[in-house]
Amino acid sequence: MTDNHNGQGNGAPQGRPLLAYEDSQFLNSPDARSLRILAEYMEPLSHLRRENIQDTIVFFGSARIKSLEETQAALEEFDRQNRVAALREGHSPQKVVEEGRRRGQQKTLEIARYYEDARKLAFLLTKWADSLPSRRRRFVITSGGGPGIMEAANRGASEAGGKTIGLNIRLPFEQFPNPWISPALSFEFHYFFMRKFWFAYPAKALVAFPGGFGTLDELCELLTLAQTQKLAKKIVILLYGRKYWNDVLNFDALVDWGTISPADLELFRFADDPQEAFEMLKTDLEHFYLKPAPAAEEESAPAIAKTRNRVEPEQNPR
Repeated sequence: MTDNHNGQGNGAPQGRPLLAYEDSQFLNSPDARSLRILAEYMEPLSHLRRENIQDTIVFFGSARIKSLEETQAALEEFDRQNRVAALREGHSPQKVVEEGRRRGQQKTLEIARYYEDARKLAFLLTKWADSLPSRRRRFVITSGGGPGIMEAANRGASEAGGKTIGLNIRLPFEQFPNPWISPALSFEFHYFFMRKFWFAYPAKALVAFPGGFGTLDELCELLTLAQTQKLAKKIVILLYGRKYWNDVLNFDALVDWGTISPADLELFRFADDPQEAFEMLKTDLEHFYLKPAPAAEEESAPAIAKTRNRVEPEQNPR
């Protein structure tokens, strides 16, 4: 037996073994991996029940997109550094600054607007959701918990006075939770697949803002669940920023090559304005989950979607 198992330095009486759930060496071993996975299911479930969360709206998007205020401040600092460098090298400061701005400012400012749009959309959705006559918190804004679009979503919901969830992931390069997440609803995951579970199963809608590999991964995961009808619920999927998504993904080519069907293009819609996106989401969520009065009110919170092994006729067709 190891010293740890015998309780040396761990609070157990001398010579007596630790209780299994107090043995940190065991809990962090490969043999206890199933317990750690289960903990990443049970711990969020416990918090969501305690906070009376029924379901969520998930926001995905790049961690690299800054607020308009931060972006403008960064551009001003860039201009200042360019002027200093130009004077040092004997060039015209104004000419150097103008050339730098022409190359990068338009794209930088264009993508910064997505932060502000995500913030506004989360605000509108939270105000609406909090006004619903429900015993539980409906359509709670949820993000990956980090910076960028994730921060914008949590920020907008917080500014609206609502609860908001952050599902953070522990990475080799630390991604810290943003300050706008409700403290009781801030989660830290080790396993990506458990984080994905909590994105997908309580969600009634997904809004995908411009993003990179992580956003594409999560988006395709939920599109696949919707396409295969594996979840016994309707997931409303909105791609925000038509130009961006059509630039980076050629959906029509997937149809042309026969790798998806034409009907799969109906799994999602586009929006380019926070008010437009809000109206689309509100209409769909009311149709699928609020009219008639939702039976889910009688279920225990949170409302975790059931999975199915065969497709049955839709009970609430559009």
